[in-house]
Amino acid sequence: MAIYLTKESKVLVQGMTGGEGMKHTRRMLAAGTDVVGGVNPRKAGQSVDFDERAVPVFGTVAEGMAATGADVTVVFVPPAFAKAAVLEAADAGIGLAVVITEGIPVHDSVAFTSYARGKGTRIIGPNCPGLITPGQSNAGIIPADITKPGRIGLVSKSGTLTYQLMYELRDIGFSTCVGIGGDPVVGTNHIDCLAAFQEDPDTELVVLIGEIGGDAEERAAAYIRDHVTKPVVGYIAGFTAPEGRTMGHAGAIVSGSAGTARAKQEALEAVGVRVGSTPTETARLVLDLLDARQPEGS
Repeated sequence: MAIYLTKESKVLVQGMTGGEGMKHTRRMLAAGTDVVGGVNPRKAGQSVDFDERAVPVFGTVAEGMAATGADVTVVFVPPAFAKAAVLEAADAGIGLAVVITEGIPVHDSVAFTSYARGKGTRIIGPNCPGLITPGQSNAGIIPADITKPGRIGLVSKSGTLTYQLMYELRDIGFSTCVGIGGDPVVGTNHIDCLAAFQEDPDTELVVLIGEIGGDAEERAAAYIRDHVTKPVVGYIAGFTAPEGRTMGHAGAIVSGSAGTARAKQEALEAVGVRVGSTPTETARLVLDLLDARQPEGS
């Protein structure tokens, strides 16, 4: 099982014919993703050869969906055009739009995430690495060769820390890893993923990676307290960050005690989440919890 993305997912790539789109489409195909088409109105009717596979290019998302049955799109378009690309995908009725693009103006993100929600389209991102269900499908830029299928669910604000925890826990493996992005406005948050992992029968434990800024992790802690019965292990990036300064992602700003790594750690630990002080310690906490859940003699 998995959340949001499976081997049955049929993927379009908006911006496939650009440099980044070409590179990561090739990587997605190598990971087993069923990439069924690209979207570029100026190159409609053409195709792009990826090794032994020719991927057609459509003029619009709606045309690509009609021709292929696509239900996922990955957006690799420049920031100035990202809003229009997502609105087009939502109007076409696509189920999942993975917005990799960074540097999108916040007002654009507010507009397209709200619009997509009204159309029934789930947004992952923006400014995110995407998501991967190892062994099944990979939508975005997450390296597919650093882990394997397994029983851990991962939701993370940070792309780099997504990769590190995947590698640290590669011997156990993951059901799905979701990089939600660290911008102030994202389409899918920690709580959405926690709810999905709670319902996934093959996810045994969830790793939640947060970072300084905002109150997403505090809200996730309240949700865990009330709704999540599976064990959760956390890590918060930014314990050494100075207060009152923007750090890294656009959403990572600390004001007074609000949004600090310590406040987030305390909120999570108060509801029973074990929080690591480093990524390596976080991985060790996961292994300890999984070992403790094994029946004696197994």
